[in-house]
Amino acid sequence: MEKKKKSIHEVGAEDLVEAGLHIDEAKALERVLRDSISGSDPREVWRRLVSQRVLKPSYPHALHQLIYYSVYADWDVSSRGPPLYWFPSLYQSKRTNLGRIMEKHGSKLLGSSYKDPITSFSLFQKFSVQRPEAYWEILVKELSVSFHQAPKCILDRTDKSKHGGTWLPGSVLNIAECCLLPTSHPRKTDDSLAIVWRDEGFDDSNVNHMTLKELREQVMLVANALDAMFSKGDAIAIDLPMTVNAVIIYLAIILSGCVVVSIADSFAAKEIGTRLNVSKAKAIFTQDFILRGGRKFPLYSRVVEAVPPKAIVLPVLGDHLGIQLREQDLSWKDFLSSVNHHSRPNYYSPIYQPIDSVTNILFSSGTTGEPKAIPWTQLSPIRCAADSWAHIDIQVGDVCCWPTNLGWVMGPILLYSCFLSGATLALYHGSPLGHGFGKFVQDAGVTILGTVPSLVKAWKSTQCMKGLDWTKIKSFSSTGEASNVDDDLWLSSQAYYKPIIECCGGTELASSYIQGSPLQPQAFGTFSTASMTTGFVIFDEHGIPYPEDEACTGEVGLIPIYMGATDRLLNADHEKVYFKGMPLYKGMCLRRHGDIIKRTVGGFFIVQGRADDTMNLGGIKTSSVEIERVCDRADESIMETAAISVAPVNGGPEQLIIFVVLKKGYNAEPDKLKIKFSRAIHSSLNPLFKAALVKIVPEFPRTASNKLLRRVLREQIKREIYFQSKI
Repeated sequence: MEKKKKSIHEVGAEDLVEAGLHIDEAKALERVLRDSISGSDPREVWRRLVSQRVLKPSYPHALHQLIYYSVYADWDVSSRGPPLYWFPSLYQSKRTNLGRIMEKHGSKLLGSSYKDPITSFSLFQKFSVQRPEAYWEILVKELSVSFHQAPKCILDRTDKSKHGGTWLPGSVLNIAECCLLPTSHPRKTDDSLAIVWRDEGFDDSNVNHMTLKELREQVMLVANALDAMFSKGDAIAIDLPMTVNAVIIYLAIILSGCVVVSIADSFAAKEIGTRLNVSKAKAIFTQDFILRGGRKFPLYSRVVEAVPPKAIVLPVLGDHLGIQLREQDLSWKDFLSSVNHHSRPNYYSPIYQPIDSVTNILFSSGTTGEPKAIPWTQLSPIRCAADSWAHIDIQVGDVCCWPTNLGWVMGPILLYSCFLSGATLALYHGSPLGHGFGKFVQDAGVTILGTVPSLVKAWKSTQCMKGLDWTKIKSFSSTGEASNVDDDLWLSSQAYYKPIIECCGGTELASSYIQGSPLQPQAFGTFSTASMTTGFVIFDEHGIPYPEDEACTGEVGLIPIYMGATDRLLNADHEKVYFKGMPLYKGMCLRRHGDIIKRTVGGFFIVQGRADDTMNLGGIKTSSVEIERVCDRADESIMETAAISVAPVNGGPEQLIIFVVLKKGYNAEPDKLKIKFSRAIHSSLNPLFKAALVKIVPEFPRTASNKLLRRVLREQIKREIYFQSKI
């Protein structure tokens, strides 16, 4: 729908009826609105509506749109920053993980400057950047990290061989063991629920449960089977959906001193083969088939085409495989039978290794050339769990669900964030696109739901979650690509406007460098802070940093003292990739990340895309994401847009071209959309920008991790323009 510019004071019962309410309900809501909208500050009006739970999840999305956009109808983003939709309470803030340690240590660390978790959050974040040793000393104790040999210190800054110094030097541990043992802080007992799950197609059955003790025994059983076949340090690949068995195998490989090679189950044989070759994997765990949306897709046949030395194959259904194996391959059943003679098959003594030992090889998306092989050490799990603990507020008793895969960074992040914080991991064995997944979220009592924006867009578009109760959710998280404000409005409304914690980082960081925080107000589609202990600057095209609190747009450079970030790559020059050509800041070479970010008035951050997704229109640098945000809302027929710029064949200024995917059942004419886009860009961004061409396409090219490939669209349109010029 076209967003109404009518003020909330002008909204009447007839508008509420038009938005989908019955007349009696509309009149009742109109009376409530009149009582709630006194005062002139839209933020206070919205805060009251949300705190009083006036806007129910069951209301049509059109109604939520009407109220939100009417409340902020006269809001000036350029002078006041993005409009807010969620506000922390002082009572709740003191019960968050971070708020609790701020209350405990704030006065000691910050002195009289400390007031309370909300007022002092920014001060505490800056303190964590300036004195990361003090912060990490607290955090390591807060998580389930148990050292076999304690570190000599938190950070050795004298080691000049690494840009960020050496973290936890001298320490020895097994990070998988830390996930599996009961602890008093956070409180994990053998009877604690470690994993809950459900198989697709069994949506009315009970949710399955596995306790911490049961998980540990299963992991140790697999670790014993691995010992019978492999040696310490061997690289072993996992190409499986995110199932209970995949999690067990992942932890068992690390418990036994081997290295996980992460491969997404969506990859073609060529991509699987590349990752096997780069990592020198000795074997691969896979499945005969994948079940998704009631359909069966071959997996083993794809893996075999990649020619792995050995495959250990799990059945998707029952105990028996639905395919014939190669001679050198093993069924899951036969693999486990190797421990039948073991005196204690469910006990295993972990292999303890130095903190900087590699436990997992992950890969970049590989959008150009060979994907970077990114090694995770035992520092990486500590970092990702700590950021989830501090920013997403994962606590003992939480049930966390995030549709992902161990082939992507979010798989290991989710696993460690749950098990090192004492929370329960929730897994749906099937497609997250339909009602079955949403019902699992409801039935499992999920309290933290992670998403990617394209998934939210699909849920909203298909209305597949209608009628479900998601009100146990205390927060959402989102990562992977830029969020759409209207899609986030829909998502947050499903749980009485709980916060969506946006996360942006990278595999090589093991975490996010910017995030939201439950100790700060939140605005849709934005990040409210650098993550704890993270320092960064935004610099212009000459490498000159903008002042710290100035609203600006530029490339981000990370302060290199960053616990958990890589200090090596397996198949590329780490120094060249992340440091060469970067500007100096306070005597340190900044670490490259490649994002263009906008710091708004009010101190929020919006990711504007990658440095190579910027464009020059009329001599003004802008980003694809900024234009797409405006165009996505220009017409009700639009599912999503992708903006690129291309120089004409005969030279001249770059021209703006917008690709469009329409919603199912909608039709639109490119020329009419072109006019609407140009008007929207003119009024919301810059009167000098206008669309030169609009192309409607059935779908966008994406990486296997769902990132939009604007580069492919750019090359496609360049070819079309070139051939047309020859006709």
